[in-house]
This record gives sequence, structure tokens and C-alpha cells, in this order.
Amino acid sequence: MTKRILLVVTNVDHYDADPSEPTGLWLSELTHAYDHFAEQGFEQTIISPLGGKSPLEPRSLKFPAIDKAAKAWMGDPAKMALLNETTAAADVDSADYDAIYFTGGHGVMFDFHDSPDLQRLTREMYERGAVVATVCHGYCALRDVTLSDGTYLVAGRDLTGFSWREEVLARVDKLVPYNIEGEITERGANYSKALLPFVSNTVVDGNLVTGQNPASAEATAEKVTEILTASSD
Repeated sequence: MTKRILLVVTNVDHYDADPSEPTGLWLSELTHAYDHFAEQGFEQTIISPLGGKSPLEPRSLKFPAIDKAAKAWMGDPAKMALLNETTAAADVDSADYDAIYFTGGHGVMFDFHDSPDLQRLTREMYERGAVVATVCHGYCALRDVTLSDGTYLVAGRDLTGFSWREEVLARVDKLVPYNIEGEITERGANYSKALLPFVSNTVVDGNLVTGQNPASAEATAEKVTEILTASSD
């Protein structure tokens, strides 16, 4: 049976601390996963908290962040249309999917963590053993998710995500609404990061797969595929 995956993107296009500073989806974190899953023949649905347009993070479209995969997506009108017509999380039945993959970009810090619909999808899928995956700031979606027993999903789980050191080096530490590395750790997560910033790092803990930064997107998608493939054997 063909595996089905939800890919989650943001609806937010600016920082609250400075509305003149644009943000949004970090495009390569979507494209690397999307292309990999397409190669596996998986069915993919792009969703967002509210549905509709997902804006792009301008920094992800400039050198050195932009890459061949992102350029190819931008040059494909059909692919770009997918980001203007995302499905609302409220309209999704978690039972129809085998995995959920949360993309990053600083926009997700504002609309992933407190979306009741994303929390529902994450809880339902995690508890039935579906794969829950995040890359970079995508782990903001896990911050406040509680399981049916009232405990935080991240409590006692090994995971990674964009580090505070990387926020500082990216010069956005004064713009972000919270320190996600600190807050996820306060909720009991066993957070770890690579020795060097901005290099690929992926952590797998059961059906939870997390990648640290944009460089980790493809490796994160590959780990998701490994789990889904193993479950089909």
C-alpha cells in the first residue's frame, strides 16, 4: 500500500518583534523532503495551520541558502501553486496518513506551537505509531503537544532542532519570540546538537525523527523512509 505523508508549512510572513522583517517557510526544508518522498512513490499533502498561502523566507532564496532543489521548485509553476493552496490542518484526518513532517523557517515559531489542529494531528499520529518528523524550527510544533495521559510528547524523548547558538549566528536572536531549544528542554526533552553549527544532524527516537537545521532536511526524510519501509516488511 502506498505510504501517505503530511508536510506542514507556515502561514506567517513576518516577525512580531519587527513586522517589517519578513519570514516564512525555509524552502529547501520542504523541497529536499518532497523530492525524496516523491522518489519513493509516496503520496504527499501539503498543509498549514490555516490553509491557503505559505510565504517563503527571503533568506532561504539567497546564496548560500538556495540550492538546486529550491531553484527547481521556484521555476515550476505547478509546485509553487502548491504553496498557495495548502490544506487547512482542521480538514485533515490523521488516520489517512502514515507520517507527518514539519518544515521550518522562522515563521513556524509563530503558528505551529499553539495550533490545536496541529497538536491534534501530532498526538493522534504519534500515539498510534505513525512517524512524527521535524526539521530545523519545525520542532516548535512539538513544544506544547501533550499525550492522552497529559504528559508532554517530548518528555524523555531524544531530539534535535535549530539551536540557540545557530539563532545567534544567524543574527535573529533578537527577533525570535522564544528560545525553542531552552523551552523544549524545560519540557523534559533530551535535546542534543551537532558539535559544529549548520551541519547535518538527525536524531531518531522510535517513531520520532528530528533534524537540526536546513542541512539536515534530506537526511531527516531518509530516516522517515527507513521507518516507513521497515513497517511494510
